[in-house]
Amino acid sequence: MEKDARIFVAGHSGMVGSAIRRRLLAEGYGNIVTRTRKELDLRDTPAVRSFFLGEKPEYVVLAAARVGGILANIASPGEYLYDNLMIQNNVIHQSYLTGVKRICFLGSSCIYPRECPQPMREEHLMTGKLEPTNEGYAMAKIAGIKMIEGYRRQYGLNGICPIPCNLYGTNDSFDPATAHVLSSLVRKFTDAADEGRDEVTIWGTGAARREFLHVDDAAEAVLFLMDREDAPEVINVGSGTDVSIRELAGMIARAAGFRGKLAWDPSKPDGMPRKCLDVSKASALGFRPRIGLDEGIERTVREYRERKKRPRGPAGPEEA
Repeated sequence: MEKDARIFVAGHSGMVGSAIRRRLLAEGYGNIVTRTRKELDLRDTPAVRSFFLGEKPEYVVLAAARVGGILANIASPGEYLYDNLMIQNNVIHQSYLTGVKRICFLGSSCIYPRECPQPMREEHLMTGKLEPTNEGYAMAKIAGIKMIEGYRRQYGLNGICPIPCNLYGTNDSFDPATAHVLSSLVRKFTDAADEGRDEVTIWGTGAARREFLHVDDAAEAVLFLMDREDAPEVINVGSGTDVSIRELAGMIARAAGFRGKLAWDPSKPDGMPRKCLDVSKASALGFRPRIGLDEGIERTVREYRERKKRPRGPAGPEEA
């Protein structure tokens, strides 16, 4: 991408979008186009059409989405399906119509089958049933990837679809209703330590395994792939290693200074048994994460404590 190119970062106020914007600025890209959700509802087709015709972005990074943890996905599957389909359909279609040079559509590791072989390779997509607790969100993301693939074949749209593992870090949501597992546990253990409580209850058995990547590493991967014409259209992005939720809880408890009891609630769902990506394609291109999980957790605990001191509430779900 040229340093003066007009780059539209959709979802720039969310965790992923804000990290991508920070990375672009740090690399010297100064012509970044953004809109808040109040300024542009990406579900609104005429509004998105007008925006693309007026701004004429040359590159698009589609990081806008309705996202949330297991509780939010269980409660609102239709909303997660509809909102994400509308957002990505509008942005991808207008990118084609207005001649965008390249678009990056961010997927998610939850789109792989629930009983997927491990580690999960790109060719495993659509080979089995999805995890029921996030089926709506996953179906939308699969549709987005297929839209990129179809528009490339039919119209020549140049698109890439990184599939990141579980992301966390700066500007994450700590709202119990929408937070993902790592940020949710950071809030639980940090609050418990700060308030002197002696027990924290955690959903599930702790047996499920997850792979984590700091959002700053994810942003670096996006820029890395956007600048490579030899990058595969669909490519996993992660660390290639996973931990059990029980191990993760112990790491976060230590980082937060919590020394009480961890109480597990097996009546609550674990979600997908394991999610670990095969990142051999990204590794072969030269991408390596820089931030280890211990360091990333320490940063997130510190950032959450700093956020608690501010007058505003926790960030909500990531959207444009």
